[in-house]
Amino acid sequence: MSAVNDTIFQPAVFLLTGIPGLEDIHVWISIPFCLMYITSILRNSLILFIIKTDSTLHEPMYIFLSMLAITDLGLSITTMPTILGIFWFNSREINFDACFAQLYFIHSLSFIESAMLLLMAFDRFVAICNPLRYASILTPSRIVKMGLVSLVRGLGVEIPIPILLKQHRYCKANILTHSYCLHQEVMKMACTDIRVNSVYGLFLSLSIMGLDSLFILLSYVMILKTVLSITSHAERLKALNTCISHICVVLLFYMPMIGLSVIHRFGKNSSFFVQIVMGYVYIIIPPLMNPIVYSVKNKQIRARIISVFVK
Repeated sequence: MSAVNDTIFQPAVFLLTGIPGLEDIHVWISIPFCLMYITSILRNSLILFIIKTDSTLHEPMYIFLSMLAITDLGLSITTMPTILGIFWFNSREINFDACFAQLYFIHSLSFIESAMLLLMAFDRFVAICNPLRYASILTPSRIVKMGLVSLVRGLGVEIPIPILLKQHRYCKANILTHSYCLHQEVMKMACTDIRVNSVYGLFLSLSIMGLDSLFILLSYVMILKTVLSITSHAERLKALNTCISHICVVLLFYMPMIGLSVIHRFGKNSSFFVQIVMGYVYIIIPPLMNPIVYSVKNKQIRARIISVFVK
């Protein structure tokens, strides 16, 4: 009887959600999504090309920026095909293994991006608070090690998540809120005890995202303390101006991420439409806006981009 029940209730796939109620115009809605996807890919690729080909940009700040661009490319490639598949072909079905793989990479890349933002904050901290030792502290070998640690941390801590999810039976409604898979939503589809998943997921959020954001905040407290001690008003503005791009990127990443996490964990009565919108903002806006922010605010990047197109 148990085997029969498993056969009846165990869904073969999860069903992703586009924008409910607007299915008739999904093709038209896909146009801005497609444009944002292409823009994200092209701009991040352009940032990588410029940093690679311009030897004057082979500095710690730009190396960290290139790592951020690679992470954003990975995030776009991981999610946008399923989103566009829903809008273009109504391809809503995703099997368990594909869903678990997708959520693994989404969360891993989010952790890696958080680490990149922390490394960029550390770069600004050293550049402003200890400029004379900047080159000796952020050596090429040390930058590589920091990048590898960030990569291994992001990929390693997420390994238990798909393994834990595969242990569950899924006998509840298998319709997901978003156009891609997230751990905090998929685990709620299980009809077995998910306390381990819930506790481990919350632990990762607090220990990785929480600590990273705390260290970023502490870095800027120290930066602000150093800047305020500078007597020249012009020098103060110059020092702070080097941080504006990074501050914007940090806000673009953490605000949607925190908002989506809060909605899924505590916002049981929140609007379904708000959940969907926040899901798209979380996954699309950072990869799209990060290269734009640096292209606009960073003089060297902006000048190099102009020179590429003028030629």
